[in-house]
Amino acid sequence: MNFEFFIARRIIASKDYKSSISAPIIKIAITAIALGIIMMLISIATGVGLQKKIREKVSAFNGDIIITNFDTNFSNDSQNPISKNQDFYPTFKNIDGIKHVQVTASKGGVIRTETDFEGVVVKGVGDDYDWEYFKDYLTEGKLPDFKRDLNEDILISEYLANRLHLKLGDKVTTFFLNDEVSKTPRSRGFDIVGIYNSGFQQFDEQFIITDIRHIQRLNKWEDDQIGAFEVFVNDFDQIIPIGNEVYNETGSTLDTQTIRQKYASIFEWLDLFDFNIIMIIGIMILVAGINMITALLVLILERTQMIGILKALGSSDWTVRKVFLYNAMYLIGVGLFWGNVIGIWLLLVQKYGKVFKLNPDTYYVNEAPVYLHWDYILILNAGTFLLCLLMLLIPSFIISKISPVKAIRFE
Repeated sequence: MNFEFFIARRIIASKDYKSSISAPIIKIAITAIALGIIMMLISIATGVGLQKKIREKVSAFNGDIIITNFDTNFSNDSQNPISKNQDFYPTFKNIDGIKHVQVTASKGGVIRTETDFEGVVVKGVGDDYDWEYFKDYLTEGKLPDFKRDLNEDILISEYLANRLHLKLGDKVTTFFLNDEVSKTPRSRGFDIVGIYNSGFQQFDEQFIITDIRHIQRLNKWEDDQIGAFEVFVNDFDQIIPIGNEVYNETGSTLDTQTIRQKYASIFEWLDLFDFNIIMIIGIMILVAGINMITALLVLILERTQMIGILKALGSSDWTVRKVFLYNAMYLIGVGLFWGNVIGIWLLLVQKYGKVFKLNPDTYYVNEAPVYLHWDYILILNAGTFLLCLLMLLIPSFIISKISPVKAIRFE
């Protein structure tokens, strides 16, 4: 055990340490660090959690990259068909980072009941559709099966079901405009086999999901004609470079668009969270550092005689400074420990108890989502510890200005 660490341990273990004038200031400094780490953990966990949750919901209804006919205006209504016989379907052979490619087609319609009607987007999907997200969103019934013969099964949102007073097992009639305006609108009868709730009202109020073959028949398309390809990527952070590669890989008659481009306003709003998180972390570390500087200065003032004795015995300025830095490291460690315990406990309560609710009209989710991962927790703790310690190097320099003779006489 080195000399400086031994002295620091004796100071921390002494009874005077807990009953001295500096005790309340030390407690305030520890509390400031604990509150700081709690706020930083909550801001990162909820901020990143909200970003990931909203990204997932936008991807669930659109894919990460959308490939359509160049003549399409990127509306939710598939207008000009494209052939699904493409070199990149079902897999992109020359592009890494792509998880899945699926075919879709959409058509606007109106659901009519005895008392109400509602405009919807009927999204047709094929047997290659990835139901991963909708397994989590499903609240009643089952997911449709479109791998066999054509059926009338649909998946409808809880929002639409409540507005139209529909329930599981009901048959709904949906009307579609005819290509020739003078002709009577065409209709299709569908059976509700499942009800979902994504919590993203912008999509829940629009989409019902059915077999793509219904859309093909309504539009008088061939069996190999579809409205769009939806491409999913492994790492969403790489969506822009992968999107550029997909654009270069597709033919001249096809166009590609990432969901960051299609829903630019949503993702610009999400990007603001990064700036807010950085600001919160910076402010919290600054506040914790200032409190630790105050505590260290009080400790130095309180132990002035001890500093004089150590210097008189031949200890260098750096040796004495290390005694107080070890002391400060202990205080920072205590603050970080309790901050992590309380912060992670609060986040676990929210993650599994869903205590704090959010307005889906504003935040696109029903409750504050939480993202917990050890990597950012460890980095945050290590960064806070090191930055606070670096801030304490400057006030500890005051020790070199203390004269041994005057310090021993100091009362």
